[in-house]
Amino acid sequence: MARSSGCVAALGAILLGAFAFAACEETSGTRGWECIAPANPGGGWDLTCRTVGRSLTDGGIAPGMVRVTNLPGAGGGIAYAHTVSQRAGDPNVIVAASPATLLRLAQGQFAHLTEDDVRWLGAVATDYGVVAVQPEAPWRTLDELLDHWREAPGSVVVSGGSAVGGQDHMKVLLLARAAGMDPRSVRYVPFDGGGEAMTALLGGFVNVFSGDVTQAESQHEAGNLRVLAVLAPARVEGVFSEVPTAEELGYPVEWVTWRGFYAPAGIADSTYNRWVGVLDTLADSPEWARAREQARLDPFLLSGEEFESFVREQVSEFRELSRRLGLIP
Repeated sequence: MARSSGCVAALGAILLGAFAFAACEETSGTRGWECIAPANPGGGWDLTCRTVGRSLTDGGIAPGMVRVTNLPGAGGGIAYAHTVSQRAGDPNVIVAASPATLLRLAQGQFAHLTEDDVRWLGAVATDYGVVAVQPEAPWRTLDELLDHWREAPGSVVVSGGSAVGGQDHMKVLLLARAAGMDPRSVRYVPFDGGGEAMTALLGGFVNVFSGDVTQAESQHEAGNLRVLAVLAPARVEGVFSEVPTAEELGYPVEWVTWRGFYAPAGIADSTYNRWVGVLDTLADSPEWARAREQARLDPFLLSGEEFESFVREQVSEFRELSRRLGLIP
């Protein structure tokens, strides 16, 4: 499952295109705050921007409405390149991030860009991975799915809202390994966001959805989705309280999806500190508590220098994990 030079070259061309496109635009310092979601509407990054943006506005923390811009492509690479090339020094923009962002950086999938090309602001919540199927699927439990998968690995196709090698792909690779399968046998189809990946499952184009609690909740509650396991350290409350964790079922796999942000390089330290203060204030606000509860996100706050150190440590861990799974040489 090592990367092919053709895939890397293609991604490099996409990112170079993003740089060229960005160079043609002009940044205005007079605009209000903007949050860039590096995927189409309906996914985790989009949820992060919209819930945080509303809370900042409703709590009077933002100077006005927070504009959300969806900029999908290359598993977050287009937004990353856009931020580095066009938005350097822009004091009014933040970009949604998660472990998916760090995985792509760890695997060298953002061309020549690294984690040092932006400023890491903080994380304000966590989410957890899920494995789900259609209600009509023949597998009522995770064990049933994995038993079938081991016998006929080519017959199961998984959708996810991250690129190949990204976090939704990584979840099922780790699950396959824990189940005694060869991770290279997993058939995974990437989409630009969890919304598209969910649609692929509900439309019958794939067999399994790899996503997060927040993406699956409404469909599970409506009876359109059967969640077989949550990749959390303990059962989550609410709609999924009766759904077992993978660990309970004998598969020691957890995937904690923090929800956070980065800002462009080149901003003043005072601007960086302002954004860190904004996230700290947000985390303590009643508006965010309500929004987080409605979105089924767990509380989590790590900001400023501590978050920057955390990011670099996680990139290193993901790089080693990706090597062990054969995703990178």
